[in-house]
Amino acid sequence: MTDDIPTTGPGHKAEVLERTVAYKGFFQMHELTLRHTLFRGGWSKSFSREVFVRGEAAGILLYDPDRDSLVLVEQFRVGALAAGEAPWMLEIVAGIVDPGETAAEVVVREAMEEAGCTATDVFPISRFMPSPGGCSEVISLFCGRVDSQGVGGVHGLESENEDIRVHVVPADQAIAWMDEGRFTNSIALIALGWFARHRDSLRRRWPVTT
Repeated sequence: MTDDIPTTGPGHKAEVLERTVAYKGFFQMHELTLRHTLFRGGWSKSFSREVFVRGEAAGILLYDPDRDSLVLVEQFRVGALAAGEAPWMLEIVAGIVDPGETAAEVVVREAMEEAGCTATDVFPISRFMPSPGGCSEVISLFCGRVDSQGVGGVHGLESENEDIRVHVVPADQAIAWMDEGRFTNSIALIALGWFARHRDSLRRRWPVTT
């Protein structure tokens, strides 16, 4: 056991010596030759790693304080299918950040496209990498207030092959599902873990109006 506090910053350096596009399709795979400084001092030998280039994404936890409910979405995920897991996943609303968009703009747009909801008082929760060992994706996570009355049905853009079913779930039920392991994607788990800790402060921030 050590009392050392993990650090990142100017004391650490990394160099990409060569970058090759190994595959380019719907997504990209790059091969990097690199080296980095070592904790014991000096530099590592140069080595190669493949990186799944995914870019930036954003997600939003949609909460209705008047009904103490969350708006969640369910959709098919090819990565889960390839891993032998159940490919229909219960998630929060999320989408890719396109050039010229901010992450906050994306989540407001996606809330309407994926769930038919208008998100208000949107604020950031965290920013994280779901799989930094081999993927460049960075996710900005937000929370926003919604009115869930009448929300439901199937949404998504046909041009993007989206088939998204919307669920309005009581907050206690969503937290129980998290504890039971029903959520198997990182963005939903992080959002719900945050929500379970901050639900009371959210309700003070957004007093019930009905």
